[in-house]
Amino acid sequence: MIGAGIVGLATAAALTERGVSVTVYERGVPGQGQSGGQSRIFRHAHDDPRLVALAKSSRLIWDEWGDRFGVELVSGDGVVAMGPSAERRLDVMHDVGGLAVSRIDAGELRERLPILGDFDGAAVLDERGGSIRTTAAIAALTAALPGELVADEVLLVRPTPDGTVEVRAGGVTAEHGSVVVCAGRGTAALARGVGLALPVRTGAHVRLTYDVRGGPPPTLACLQDGSGAFGETGIYAAAEPGNGRYAVGLSDYVDAPDGGLLDPAALAQLAERATGYVERALPGLDPRPVDVRHCWVTELPWGSDGVGVWEADGMYFVAGHNLYKHAPALGRALAAAATGDGLLDELRPDAKLGAR
Repeated sequence: MIGAGIVGLATAAALTERGVSVTVYERGVPGQGQSGGQSRIFRHAHDDPRLVALAKSSRLIWDEWGDRFGVELVSGDGVVAMGPSAERRLDVMHDVGGLAVSRIDAGELRERLPILGDFDGAAVLDERGGSIRTTAAIAALTAALPGELVADEVLLVRPTPDGTVEVRAGGVTAEHGSVVVCAGRGTAALARGVGLALPVRTGAHVRLTYDVRGGPPPTLACLQDGSGAFGETGIYAAAEPGNGRYAVGLSDYVDAPDGGLLDPAALAQLAERATGYVERALPGLDPRPVDVRHCWVTELPWGSDGVGVWEADGMYFVAGHNLYKHAPALGRALAAAATGDGLLDELRPDAKLGAR
């Protein structure tokens, strides 16, 4: 395994379940790259029904992990989505079936999201959605690793004449039966070394955390606001453990080809827009940020929720954006592929999983 973010750790866990010896390479602290921060949204809502089904499978595994590790990994407060995209995705979720999703009125919206201002438009509740307890998840999966965690940067991977895969890191050269690369924005560079061109668009975005006024409410759903009613159409937000803080970000990001921001000032502007949204839409929050998280984005051309896996000679390169929620099911699929069961067709790039 190359990369100890949530997808890498989930894959390592799945390989361990299969009785496979695993070595994980991570140049930094596990879970502190693109998987960093205190919360993420777990949602079933997607435009692609295949991705809805993947999320449905992942949600069950999140529960399984929670029971195994004895810790809550997804809150029970649900996800509220507003705007035309919420209505469109509700139809997709109904078509997939087996999900507790429905339209809700203004009264239930207020109960689920008491920090929200007045809103009388379309709203959808995903009851089994919620805020992923990211810190707890990373800690539990890291502690459960039975194999070696190599704190080093991988420079290259390549197939050998013996049918193994060579990994060269700063102070290590080793051979493995197969390699799964979940290295975030470093994945495309490693893939180039074996002749694969991953069409990843790299950028950076920001989310800010705010205190809840008047103490934590008993229920505080995650939010996806595509309505435009409060001046933005790409808002996502999730409560931190305890419901005393709420993290808010925009889906917009700043392009960073080759890892360099084209417009550094634009990142600060995104932060200002997030605070402006809080002032207009979320009167239940103190609009003075108490924390910030800058994060890399690795997006595929077929959509912001797109995911794909490139395969070559026992090496698997994972790319996509918004993958945190899918990590449990994606990890098991990658583990199956790496141990000879074959890669799921829907994960191959030609399938364009996550396209609208």
